[in-house]
Order: sequence, then structure tokens, then C-alpha cells
Amino acid sequence: MKENLIPKKIVEELNKYIISQEDAKRNVAISLRNRYRRKQISDIKLKNEITPKNIILIGPTGVGKTEIARRLAVLTDSPFIKVEATKYTEVGYVGKDVESMIKDLVSITFNKLKSKKIEILREKYKESIFCKVAKLIKPYDTINLNEKNTLFEEIKSGKYDLQEIEIEKHQNIDTPVVEVFATGNDSSEDGVKGIIDNIMNSFPGGKKKIVKMNVKNAIEYLLKAEIEENIDLEELKPIAIQKVQEDGIVFIDEIDKIAEREGSHNDVSRQGVQRDILPIIEGTTVMTKYGAIKTEHILFIAAGAFTQSSPSDLMAELQGRFPIKVRLNSLTKDDFVKILTKIDFNLLTQYKELLKTDNVNLSFTNGAIDEIAEVAIDLNEEIENIGARRLSGVIEKILNDIMFEAPYDKETTIKIGKKDVVKVFNYSFVEENLDDYIL
Repeated sequence: MKENLIPKKIVEELNKYIISQEDAKRNVAISLRNRYRRKQISDIKLKNEITPKNIILIGPTGVGKTEIARRLAVLTDSPFIKVEATKYTEVGYVGKDVESMIKDLVSITFNKLKSKKIEILREKYKESIFCKVAKLIKPYDTINLNEKNTLFEEIKSGKYDLQEIEIEKHQNIDTPVVEVFATGNDSSEDGVKGIIDNIMNSFPGGKKKIVKMNVKNAIEYLLKAEIEENIDLEELKPIAIQKVQEDGIVFIDEIDKIAEREGSHNDVSRQGVQRDILPIIEGTTVMTKYGAIKTEHILFIAAGAFTQSSPSDLMAELQGRFPIKVRLNSLTKDDFVKILTKIDFNLLTQYKELLKTDNVNLSFTNGAIDEIAEVAIDLNEEIENIGARRLSGVIEKILNDIMFEAPYDKETTIKIGKKDVVKVFNYSFVEENLDDYIL
């Protein structure tokens, strides 16, 4: 975590993506900053005693619970996983073992580190691979320096992509540890992979083989081989373990679904899941294929609507591991308008940019935006309150014909006004087609 990410700064960053919910943003910012503060303590014994102040976010769906946790992880580049409490069953029953949340978190973190390492090595060896390919296209001893530089730039630009060259290949290469790099669309990647598979099976073990390949595929193949030879995945394992232990964030959604409920016949099962989750949150050691993970300092953020139960219905021990409980508010029409206009990369911006690729200049009047928010509120009240998630379905319905008809013969400008929204969402239409909006 960066030193300059003080609580006020964290909230400022969250405000770019999440409307309202100031209390929740404030509390997660404090919890996150306390992790950084703990790392600055020099007394190891004291440092080990300071555990994260886990949080329960209480509120209906679509008000920002998941987004707050996800944005925190992105903001701090922390290992992050979202799990659903209902997916787990207690030990001895068929279902997902609760320890799998930690195992999955380590796998995600390791793969992220591996991808970063591959990109670093890719940049490191790219120039030398271009040189190798350049020599195969035109022997260097036959051209001068200016011609060499020109050839090098032409290879980079893709001028020689389809020209065939001959390269050496050994069959006895270990099973690949990195994937073939995508250089365009999926078909090109499959083509490279298919070529490599054919080469691997085309000659007897250990002998060099001269094979033909176009320049584009040859660059990717040679680059892959260079990285395979030089990447050290073992050195990434302890790094992944440390990142998870010190900076990991586990978001447990639907924790209210494993709380005891009056009159329920499934309380025994729910209690079993709570008992199995408890040691993970309290602090235990989970064995993974990357090594042992201690969970004492992983930050757990739980969330639930708690419409049929309350946090007090959880086991007392589990409640104690979530000392911070924050209630999130239902979103209002004004909140919806802000979500559509104030946050970075909002839905309207996304649709504008999508249609711009088809030469459609899309815009929305203030009246249209206000009506979209009104329709979303009405649908949430009449059908089911899914919060801000309703906005996407409303906008999709409004733009359905436009997105289907695009691209047009020439560049087109379309302005969505209030009357266009009303035309789509008149009340008789909504009443007759409620099923269209039920997720």
C-alpha cells in the first residue's frame, strides 16, 4: 500500500466510482490504513498481535457493497477474491471446502505475479527476438547499418508478418509454463498454438528440426521459448504467499444466508458453515500448492442484506471477528442520476464509446437522464429492488434498436431525450412486460 493513501485520499478515490455510502467508505478506508500503520511498527511481537478490523456491510443488493471492496483491492493492488457464503458446506458434506477461498486467493495472486513477470521478460527479450528474425529475413552481412535499422522497424510495424522464414526447433522442451501470447484476435492465437503443437509432434526426440513459420508466428514462438527458458516460477511462490498474508482481502458475500433464522430447518447446516469459516477468520494455517498460508492478517469484508436475519443471528464468536458493522442506505433517484453522470467510466459513457466504434455519436439530455433514474426507481419498487444494477437493464432497453441497427451507412448523431425514454417505458408497457425486468 502506498504511503500517500491516507483515509481521506482513499475515500476520494472511492468517490470516483461509488455514490453515497459515506459511512462505509470511511470505515473501509480506516481499516485499510491500519494495515499500513501496522507494517510500520518495529516491535515484531506487538506487530503480530495487531489483527485487521474486519467489516460487515449491511444493505440491499446493488448499493455498492461489492464495488467498495473491489475498488479497495484495485486501489492498493491487493490480492482480492469475492466468494459467496452459500457456496460452502461444512466439512464432511458434499460442497466447497471453506479453505478453498484461501487456496483460490493464492492462485489468483500467483497467476497475477506470473503475468507481470512474463510481461517484464517479454519486454526484455523482444528486441533480441526482432534481431534474430531480422537476420533470418536478410543476412546482416549483406546490408548496411541504415538498412538494418529500416528492416528492424519494418518488422516491428508488421510489414513482414506473412513472410515465411525457417527456424530451429527442439522437440524435447518441457511442458510449457507460459501461454502463447495473443497478438490479435483469438484465431491468430489458435493458429500459433496449432503450429507449435504440430512442430512438437513432427520429429523424433532431441533432434533439431528446421521448420517454416511466418514472421508473426515466429516472433511469438521464439519469444515464448526465450521466456520459458528464463522464467523462474519458484521465486514467485514466496512473494505470492507474503502478499496474500499481508495484503489479502477476502470479500464474503451473502453472509446473512448462513445466519440462523427463526423457524428454519437448515440452521444446523448454517451453523456448520459458520464453524468452519470461523478459524479461517480467526487465524489459521491453510496448506496450498504454493505453500502454507497464515490467515491472521488477511482482511475479511462480509456483506449481506440481512432482511430475514441480523448480524446478531451469527455465532457470537463469528460476530466478534467482525467488530465493524456498517449499514448502507438504499439508493435514491438523485443517487441514480449521479451514478449516471458523476462517477468515472459511468454507464452512459460506456454506451457512448461502444456506439462510437460504429460511427454513432450518442448523447442524452438531462431530461432523459432524470427519466432513466425515475424508471429504474419505479421498476425496483414494482418488481424487486436490485439497486443500481437496474440502470443497465433500463439503458439496454432504450438503446436496443439503435445498437441493433448500427452501424449506419454514414456517421450518425442520435440524441436521447425524455420523450424517447417515456416512449419505451410507458406504464402500460411496464405492467404488461414485468418479466423482462426480472433477473
